Amino acid sequence: MNSQQSYNGQRFVTGLYLAIVAVAGVAGAIIGSLGIEGTDPELFFLIQLPPTALGMALFGAITVGTMLGVVLVVLIGVSNRYVE
Repeated sequence: MNSQQSYNGQRFVTGLYLAIVAVAGVAGAIIGSLGIEGTDPELFFLIQLPPTALGMALFGAITVGTMLGVVLVVLIGVSNRYVE
């Protein structure tokens, strides 16, 4: 595999990651703007966020970004270990 294909693949994965995190943030903002009772987000079970549109957007984006980020780091580590 040449470096140009590798670079394009990394750009695609990064763009997809950012798009998914953005969608999670927008979904959180929509849910927060509906004002549903009982939605009290806690970030990493430590930080209490307000159940507003901004609080829910932060919760959604940070939670999904962290989970996908951990998966991507593991994937990069494994792929670098088994380079041909």
